[in-house]
Amino acid sequence: MSTAVATERVAMFASFGVRNYRLFWSGGFVSNIGTWMARVAQDWLVLTILTDNSALALGIVTGLQFLPTALLAPWAGTVADRFDKRKVLLATQVAMMVTGLVLAGLVLAGSVTLWQVYLLATLQGVAAAFDGPARQAFAPEMVPRGMIANSVGLNTTSFHAARLIGPAVAGLTIAWWGVGFALLLNALSFAAVIGALLLMRTAELTPAPVTRARGAIRDGVRYVRERPEIMVVMFVVFMLGTFGLNFQLTNSLMATAVFEVGPEEFGLMGSIMAIGSLTAGLLAARRTNLRLRLILGALAGFTVVTAVLALAPTYQWYVVLLMPTGLLALTVMTTANASVQLATEPEMRGRVMALYGAIFLGGTPIGSPLLGWVGDAWGPRWTIAIGSIACGLAVLLAGLYLLRRNNWEWPRNRADEEPELELVEEPR
Repeated sequence: MSTAVATERVAMFASFGVRNYRLFWSGGFVSNIGTWMARVAQDWLVLTILTDNSALALGIVTGLQFLPTALLAPWAGTVADRFDKRKVLLATQVAMMVTGLVLAGLVLAGSVTLWQVYLLATLQGVAAAFDGPARQAFAPEMVPRGMIANSVGLNTTSFHAARLIGPAVAGLTIAWWGVGFALLLNALSFAAVIGALLLMRTAELTPAPVTRARGAIRDGVRYVRERPEIMVVMFVVFMLGTFGLNFQLTNSLMATAVFEVGPEEFGLMGSIMAIGSLTAGLLAARRTNLRLRLILGALAGFTVVTAVLALAPTYQWYVVLLMPTGLLALTVMTTANASVQLATEPEMRGRVMALYGAIFLGGTPIGSPLLGWVGDAWGPRWTIAIGSIACGLAVLLAGLYLLRRNNWEWPRNRADEEPELELVEEPR
């Protein structure tokens, strides 16, 4: 089996020609289905069982899940650069399986309390904080450099193809068997990633140089500060992640407090949104021409669509508008992620991607409780409108900065200077 790789354009599924990546993607797909089921189940648990539709409580749970990403990012990035990434991922996946099993057990036993959900969300966030940079920096070790953007795009399709299935299945599972069973399925799904990592041919991986010098964290921060184009992208994703991508919160509130639908319709929201997200991921898998103007253009479109989404008069209009919302949000995310990875030296990639993750997800502990308070005080629609306003401001400020510098192009990365990879043969 062979996969052709062009200089300007690669086949949409080119990275699947690499056995290790194919295993990693497949395991991740199964686990991602469980992740999306858990998000729906946890939200339903907090809103309808542990509280009386408390937006603030849901915002706190969401914030606690991402708080460790912000606090632990420098150390998580250093761990990803210093240790075997495959072994780091094995440890984090086992840890997340354990916390998932504990939450499912508490719910099934009928003894779960809100403070336990807070605690387990925090512990899950600690494991995820170390998992994120290791996972993102691991993809370039599985595929040739010419396929990095393709692998990032396909990773995104895994996450959002699973989103087509997970929320809808979660809604049906909750309606038929209850929240606890949906959470149990998520905990068991981590076994797919663990199995994929154990089945990999380690001799076919190309590990980045290991960093063991003192000051590694400081070097990572300095590296980013000296790259203004990376700083612009990180500002944009901070505003998007903090205020624009709180749909775990906003969809829950719109479903329960505005449209007053059941768990099946709530689960369907996530699946419908995933249609647009999956489309964006597939387009990203073929894209190698990564430009700042694409990031800002997609964010501008997201601003407009979410402003309309906040005013959606019916449930049907709301779910239809979720499709372009998902497409535009994912276009920003995949382009930003792949651009930063391609512009970063391999030995710095773990630390840079940890900082990227901290900025992108680390704002959630600020944004989610704030939007939860907004939802309680002003109503659920304002939780979407605030995100639209913040993202519009990000487009304006980033655009003015780039106009001043007269630089709308992503800088030339080292992949442009390496020889073209005409053919990649899969080992038999």
